[in-house]
Amino acid sequence: MGLLTARLARGAPWVMGRSHCDTCKAPLPPRALVPIFSWAFARGRCVLCNAAVSPASTITEIILGVLFVLAYLLLGLTEMLPAVLIALALLAGLVIYDLAHGLLPAALLGLFVAAACFAAITASATLEILLVTLCTALLIGSSLAVVHLASRGRAMGLADAPLAFGLALIAGPSALSGFVLTFWIGGVVGIILLALRARGVTIQSEVPFAPYLAAGFLLAYFTRWDILALVSLALSGA
Repeated sequence: MGLLTARLARGAPWVMGRSHCDTCKAPLPPRALVPIFSWAFARGRCVLCNAAVSPASTITEIILGVLFVLAYLLLGLTEMLPAVLIALALLAGLVIYDLAHGLLPAALLGLFVAAACFAAITASATLEILLVTLCTALLIGSSLAVVHLASRGRAMGLADAPLAFGLALIAGPSALSGFVLTFWIGGVVGIILLALRARGVTIQSEVPFAPYLAAGFLLAYFTRWDILALVSLALSGA
């Protein structure tokens, strides 16, 4: 996904073309293109010019591999699994692109939402369940769109709304919990960055929101954490 996002940023074709070293510009041989292992066996160096290679792509591959395994353990070999795996791969690309460029490419975002829609359809046993999932996702996505419009784009980008919509479709019953976790995670990370006086970070700093959306919704999805049950428990014990 790192390669795909880099090609998107350059305006290059997604699939066509050879991968090359960013330092020596030489096309990479097949042995340098095996996810994770090529970077590890080459000790983080280009196999052609020995230049240092960023571990970012390898870290992304490891995280995506873990998510794939979790998805399989959660869903098994079901109709929903392929759609979720595709959505996870596209989500990784969106997060990487947002971190690097501060925006979400429309093409990737559209494919992600399409995969999320298919995942929601295959996960819904009845039309009623599908409609509830769809309405919840629309509510979550619309709320972020309202925040964008009310703040005139200062609080968050408009593209975060369809991203949240797609994530909510995948999360299903855990969508509201994922939405809450998004802001909790964002708040905690923001406080930590301010407390550590991270370079260039202020209360007015613009930060990519896609990583927080992905973290919040995926955490709720894989743990099945239910905020409504937690609130109900708290109220019953009050």
